[in-house]
Amino acid sequence: MARVTKRGRAAVHNSASVADLLLTWYDANRRDLPWRYAPGVRADPYRVWLSEIMLQQTVVKAVIPYFVTFTTRWPTVEALAAAPLDDVLTAWAGLGYYSRARNLHAAAQAIVRDHAGAFPHDERTLRTLPGVGPYTSAAITAIGHGLKATPVDGNVERVVSRLFGIEQPLPAAKRTLHALATSLTPDARAGDFAQAMMDLGATVCSPKTPSCLLCPLSTTCLARGLGIAETLPRKIPRAARPTRYGTAFVVTRADGHVLLRKRPPTGLLGGLFDLPSTDWSEIEPGANAIAAARPVAARYRAVSTTVVHVFTHFRLELAVELASVARADVSSPLQWAAANALATYALPTVALKVLEAAAFQGAPRKRAKRT
Repeated sequence: MARVTKRGRAAVHNSASVADLLLTWYDANRRDLPWRYAPGVRADPYRVWLSEIMLQQTVVKAVIPYFVTFTTRWPTVEALAAAPLDDVLTAWAGLGYYSRARNLHAAAQAIVRDHAGAFPHDERTLRTLPGVGPYTSAAITAIGHGLKATPVDGNVERVVSRLFGIEQPLPAAKRTLHALATSLTPDARAGDFAQAMMDLGATVCSPKTPSCLLCPLSTTCLARGLGIAETLPRKIPRAARPTRYGTAFVVTRADGHVLLRKRPPTGLLGGLFDLPSTDWSEIEPGANAIAAARPVAARYRAVSTTVVHVFTHFRLELAVELASVARADVSSPLQWAAANALATYALPTVALKVLEAAAFQGAPRKRAKRT
């Protein structure tokens, strides 16, 4: 565990003053976000939960239009629970990390079925919901229910590591940073304090060029005093992403339909539609593997453009082949889709990139970067 020096403890010894300074700053400088409520006003746990799930691994700018769409279409957890999963996946398409959407739908159904439509108040029970971990459960408890809890995300880790001058690298320092963040959380306005910490990390205590002169905690920040704020938090370098390869097939009919494939309900891009392809492997598929994966008998021609898409754990390079058929009978998981109806399908960004590379007319525009 990282050691907090006497100097570090002295710098932030008065957690009440830290909370007061930060809440005063938050009241005047908080971000205007569609899931936010005025200081001192308890938020709707449904909107807190939905926003926090969407914000996992995704930037605020990308989340806002999706959040507005979801809350307009499904304004309550009961409405979301009653929606078909395919509709939820389609509305989520382009936001990425699709297991979040499947868990979102399953959790909504569990809340309605097991908790009479009310979000549990304790973190332990909240963590039994699909897709809800320690951070999200703490956020719902603090922001949605107004109870004392400490959600710690990357922004909070950065603020705390600098405030206390924690030089132990992540992820080893996580437990220490969480304990220190908890020590700062006030009994009153815990939800506002949590959002203040997040906003401070997002707008002032930024990763590369922190605006220390604008920070309400600058006089108590040990890292600033030592001149090492920009170096914290320290992280163990990540291993390089491997590259996988494959070939995708854009097969069209004379009437403008395109052939889609429904992916299995679990796993990468689970439950979404995409385009038929070879397996994605760290070895480029050979001619025999490509021929065996072609979904229908036709004459295929290669497109010169290679589609590149970066997932969390690997980089994908797809060659693209085109084919046109007069008609062809297909069976599940393949199905024909009209070009003017593609927007109603849950198509991930990688599929939209393939359609764009194939110059397919009527393809929906690429959406958020995270998939």
